[in-house]
Amino acid sequence: HQVLRLMGPATLGAAAVQVNVFVNNNFASYLGDGAVSWLNVAFRFMQLPIGLFGVAIGTVTLPIVSRHAAHGQEQAMRDALRQALELVAILCCPAAAGLAAFGVPIVGLVYQHGRFTAADTAAAAAALAGYALGLAGYAGIKVVAPAFYALDDARTPARVAGLSILTNLGLNWLLVEGLGFGHVGLALSTSLVALANFAILFAMLRRRLGSLGRGPAATLARVLAATAVMLVVAGTADHVISSAASIRAVSLHALRVAIDLPVAAVAYWTACHWFRVPLPRLGRRGVPLRP
Repeated sequence: HQVLRLMGPATLGAAAVQVNVFVNNNFASYLGDGAVSWLNVAFRFMQLPIGLFGVAIGTVTLPIVSRHAAHGQEQAMRDALRQALELVAILCCPAAAGLAAFGVPIVGLVYQHGRFTAADTAAAAAALAGYALGLAGYAGIKVVAPAFYALDDARTPARVAGLSILTNLGLNWLLVEGLGFGHVGLALSTSLVALANFAILFAMLRRRLGSLGRGPAATLARVLAATAVMLVVAGTADHVISSAASIRAVSLHALRVAIDLPVAAVAYWTACHWFRVPLPRLGRRGVPLRP
């Protein structure tokens, strides 16, 4: 009986992003040839970091916060949530920036074959940049929503998710019909709604548990600074490669991906040490430990 009581609201809360993507495709079907495909291609690339970071961190966090909630250990629960959200920021901010900045070579390497032209690559990369804006929001929801489930409250995430679906409908109309952003406006709408969804859930969770401290905000500021350094270094490398190489498009995309992404990873890791970002380290059994 308890599982059935919680399952309905929990399903709605977890499916909000997918429902918004479905609504986006419906809007995109009225924008002419290609828009639906561009959005689908872009969101497929988004699913990788969402699964690697958001779902993985949320899955690991749920039993920890559930155990603390069952024993009434609110401080331990706050600590676990703070560390999980810091990890989301550390992983998702550079991933989002990389997808937005290097979307053309990433999409082109995989899809620019046959009838998928360079114009399609550029359009899909623009949609990917719009979706990437909300990556931290998507992943943050995967961490914060289960905390409500641990507190035996599945209705709050469901209500916020329902509100986000209605808001997405309004934003779709505003960005596409009102401002003329086309298919990119649909991706931006989904990202803005995801960020707002996370912000509302986070604010409501703070009201129930109390402040999580300054850790997440301070870590986010340092991560954003490290991400900016990463973009400058990797962007410079990408500009040099694009200017110097005179090879066919697919080979150029492969070369850019093969060089830009490792350069970006090294630059980000180095900048994190410069700015003293609290990077997690692994114990002997692979368990993340705080420094």
